Amino acid sequence: MNGNESSALAAPAAGRKPAVPRRALRDGVYDAILERLLDGSTPQGSSLGIDSLARELEVSPTPVREALVQLEHTGLISRVALKGYRVAPPLSPEQLAELFDLRTILETAAVERAVPRTGDLLPELRTAHARHVLHAHRVRTSRGARGRPAGFPDLRECFAADWEFHLTIIRASGNRFLLRTAESLSAQVLRLRQTADPGTTDIESAVDEHAAILAAFESGDPERPAVALREHLAAVARRVSVDG
Repeated sequence: MNGNESSALAAPAAGRKPAVPRRALRDGVYDAILERLLDGSTPQGSSLGIDSLARELEVSPTPVREALVQLEHTGLISRVALKGYRVAPPLSPEQLAELFDLRTILETAAVERAVPRTGDLLPELRTAHARHVLHAHRVRTSRGARGRPAGFPDLRECFAADWEFHLTIIRASGNRFLLRTAESLSAQVLRLRQTADPGTTDIESAVDEHAAILAAFESGDPERPAVALREHLAAVARRVSVDG
């Protein structure tokens, strides 16, 4: 490669804008549509028109189309031939049971492998729990008189902090494939929020159950963390069950 070729590769083409602003716009559109899917304002089966969403969000159709393609991978929306995108139905009882079965198997294995690394895990797990507690407090204080969250961004951050607590333990397992599998479940964890009543949350219960998992690691008893984790997942499964 000569110097001219090297310079041509290093420098952006004349007049070309960097990709970062476009990616940031797409991510913003993604978050805006995701909010509508999870806050209950867009019921299952609703049509998601690219042009109408672009007008409402005051953007061009391109980032909307890109965001919808990305959201399709989460299972929250589906694309129907000749009809476009629609909000997907929540997970069925059978799908919920299978998802929690997988999570229990995967996360129990991760906990058992993380126990020998408790000394290294505890500072990070305490930090993750504190972050979850903070976001849960923000959601509680932002609720209106009827107990519903006043805004979705705080709720979304709380959900993210909740899942990060679990991922912190899974990282400590030292098994990269357990971690990759867990990260691939992130989209399905979002679908659990779609299944639950958008007017209610399990924030208080989740915080308490995470505290019990943390205390189990702090106890030094090698059996307690797995027990606390399984009890937490069983409780979450009951709370999101469509059968109540």
